[in-house]
Amino acid sequence: MPFRDQRWLALWAAMLGYMLDAMDVLLYVFAIQTLRAEFHWSAATAGLVSSVTLIASSFGGVAAGMLADRIGRSRTLVYTILTYSIASGLSATSTGIATLLVWRMFVGLGLGGEWSAGAVLVSEHWPAEHRAKAIGLMQSGWAIGYMLAAVLTALVLPRFGWRVLFLAGVLPALLTIWIQRHVKEPEIWTKRSAAVPIRALFRPPLGRRTFLATALATSVLFAYWGVNTWLPGFLSASKTQGGAGLDILQTSTWIFTMQIGAFLGYVTFGWLADRFGRRPVFFVYVVAAAILTPVYGLTPRWGGAAAETWLFILGPFLGFFGTGFFSLFGAMLAELYPTAVRGTGQGFVYNVGRAASALAPFTVGAIADRRGIGAGLALNSAFFLTGAILIFTLPETKNTELA
Repeated sequence: MPFRDQRWLALWAAMLGYMLDAMDVLLYVFAIQTLRAEFHWSAATAGLVSSVTLIASSFGGVAAGMLADRIGRSRTLVYTILTYSIASGLSATSTGIATLLVWRMFVGLGLGGEWSAGAVLVSEHWPAEHRAKAIGLMQSGWAIGYMLAAVLTALVLPRFGWRVLFLAGVLPALLTIWIQRHVKEPEIWTKRSAAVPIRALFRPPLGRRTFLATALATSVLFAYWGVNTWLPGFLSASKTQGGAGLDILQTSTWIFTMQIGAFLGYVTFGWLADRFGRRPVFFVYVVAAAILTPVYGLTPRWGGAAAETWLFILGPFLGFFGTGFFSLFGAMLAELYPTAVRGTGQGFVYNVGRAASALAPFTVGAIADRRGIGAGLALNSAFFLTGAILIFTLPETKNTELA
């Protein structure tokens, strides 16, 4: 039964945690234009807040991966959810850039940590033939959280302001009560040998794959955050700023439909990767994202009177291909590392990549100040293409049994 089987309980816990994680992180993204107007920030300054969140998430992810190898996957998951939810609520008390940076830094710590703990929890509970499918469902929680953030913003921001919007982010803390009561540690972890020092990641036989996997994560995470940090701002910015000129309700609607595409992209990736292999499916996804990103970013300039319609049509496709490929990492990284260092390896690779990608929001913001937001979004195409090349430097891990 899905409600009693530990495989499903682990999946629901990680998926819900990731869903609410996304909601808390992206509330800032949806409120970014409101905060800019209230505090008189430039686009680069607004992007800096997201960059700090991403840098903090890298530290949180690495630390949580190491902690998961030592105290357990489920227990670490609880700590990370508490961290990001409480910090999101405290963001409502911010009085300017300095205090907001502090609270969003703690949100970032929880963001990185939740993925590290949740991905390894799911990977170790599910068998090889269904691992990518399970990870795809877990990753789809991000798309649902994105949609929740869009709905909350449309309902709360115009009526009650950004402080109440951030305060709603404390609700995920309630999930930790259920996780503590019902989700057990994976059997493979309870029977593990002693945890391995982090330096083992940089020595043979793991050193080369750690370097290449980190480069892969860096390239596509840069592209993702470069696009998605600025999507709501791009859709709501005036056409003179290179944006689409949509109002708050339209922006939330356009983002909502895009995340329906992302949800389908995550889930479909898992099924395809278990059937055809991790590498070819990833390649198709990121090449398609590289093509769609500049087209989408420049549509307000080229689309004329039909630009809004084209953005609505293209959005789900950009969400499908430009987000769904992340289902690769939870499965493949688990298959590249042994149990004793799995959490540490996954946490390091994915979150060092995330730290490097922290430059993306600031870079796109700086370009937006000069050439418009649409041109800033188009930059990210090159990073998607880099990922398409790097995937073939790593081994195919389909049907790999965890050791």
